[in-house]
Amino acid sequence: MPEFSQIVLIALLLVASVTDVRQGRIFNWITYPGLVAGLLFGATEFTEAGHLKFDTAGLTESLLGIAGCGGIMLACFLFSDMGGGDVKLLAAVGAFLGLQHGLTALLWTIVLGGVSGLALIIWQVGAIQILRGTTRHLALVVRSRGWVPLAPSEREPLKRSLFLAPAALAGALLTITGATESLRDYI
Repeated sequence: MPEFSQIVLIALLLVASVTDVRQGRIFNWITYPGLVAGLLFGATEFTEAGHLKFDTAGLTESLLGIAGCGGIMLACFLFSDMGGGDVKLLAAVGAFLGLQHGLTALLWTIVLGGVSGLALIIWQVGAIQILRGTTRHLALVVRSRGWVPLAPSEREPLKRSLFLAPAALAGALLTITGATESLRDYI
């Protein structure tokens, strides 16, 4: 049975997924309380007698999760068109799951987000059109003997929105359920 903190995290990611897909945004009213809740869950634990006590190791793990997941996402934000809500959301995932599990969820988020983004481009543009354009561009690069930037019309299909919140939800679920451990056995 999942822990209460995991249920809260999944609920947070569900709400973020809905707003991300419907409005293209992950709002601060989702991410900031998520960061605080992740820290509170990390910093506290129940004793056998049912009393709440401060957990220094748990707080440290939550802070490392925020720094690790948030830091990687911040670098992505600085060097791409990614939104700030994605950074804060994945930092919150790190707060809930800690550094190791947070990074596992983050990696699955990136993989699943990339695969879904590629699938969306293929669905909207068409595989044949993508192969033709890629072949044409590679031939131009070979003839020019150097990299040739894409024309604005060639870059247009790449300007699709990538919804990371649903990918983060799937990545967190894979991590929480231990499915990533099972997948590792097959890889």
